[in-house]
Amino acid sequence: MPADEIEALAFDVFGTVVDWRSGITEAFTRVGDRAGISADWPSVADAWRRRYRPTLDRVTRGELAWQNFDGLHRIMLDDVLAEHGLDGSDGLGEADREEMVRAWHGLPPWPDAVPGLTRLRERFILSTLSNGHVAMLVHLAKGGGLPFDCILSVELVGTYKPDPEVYRSASRFLDLPPERVLMVACHPYDLRAAAAEGMRTGFVTRPLEWGPDTRVEPPPEGVDLVAEDFNDLAARLGC
Repeated sequence: MPADEIEALAFDVFGTVVDWRSGITEAFTRVGDRAGISADWPSVADAWRRRYRPTLDRVTRGELAWQNFDGLHRIMLDDVLAEHGLDGSDGLGEADREEMVRAWHGLPPWPDAVPGLTRLRERFILSTLSNGHVAMLVHLAKGGGLPFDCILSVELVGTYKPDPEVYRSASRFLDLPPERVLMVACHPYDLRAAAAEGMRTGFVTRPLEWGPDTRVEPPPEGVDLVAEDFNDLAARLGC
C-alpha cells in the first residue's frame, strides 16, 4: 500500500494504544490492598474486559440504552465483582468501584505508542476512533502524552463499534474519502468493519494485551498493512 494514498490514521485505543490489562490490574491491586482484600486481580481484570463486546453489542442491537463507557463499565464491574464474591459487606464499596471505573481514564500507553505516534504525526493526521467517550480519550491522551491531532469517539454518533456509522463518521469528520483513512487496530473485528466501509486497514500486533500466555489473533484476511508495533508502522509508512 503506497503511503501517499493515505492522509490520516484513525486508531483504536484500548489494547492498540494503551495497555488496559496492566493498568486495570494495578488499579485493582491498589484498591484491594487499601481495603484489605486479596483476589486474583489479573483474572478479575480479564473478566471485566471480556464483558466488553457482549455489552456493546446489546447497545447496538437496541437492547440496552446508550450510555458512555463509564456507565457501561460500572454495569460490567458490578456483575464481575458479584461473580468473584467481591460484592458483600467485606467487598469493594461504592468509592472503590468509582475509582475502578475512573482507572480506565489513566491507562498506560504501550512503550512504542508515544515515539511511534510522534513519528507518524510528522506526515499524517492522527485521530482516535474509539469506543471510549470524549472525556475519557482526552484524559488518556493528556495523561499519556499521546500526540493525537483529533479525538473521534463513538459518543459523537451515539453507537458503538462495529456499527458501520462509527467508521463512516471518521471520513465525515476528517473530510476525507474513506480510502484516504487508515484504520489501525490490534482487533481483527474492528478492521473488518472498517474495510467494509471503504477504509484502509493496518493491523498492529499486541501479543501481551491479554497477558503473556494467550494466543494472539492473526490479522484479518485482506488487511492492507501488518506491523509489529507503532515504530514498525511508522517505518512501513515511510516516517
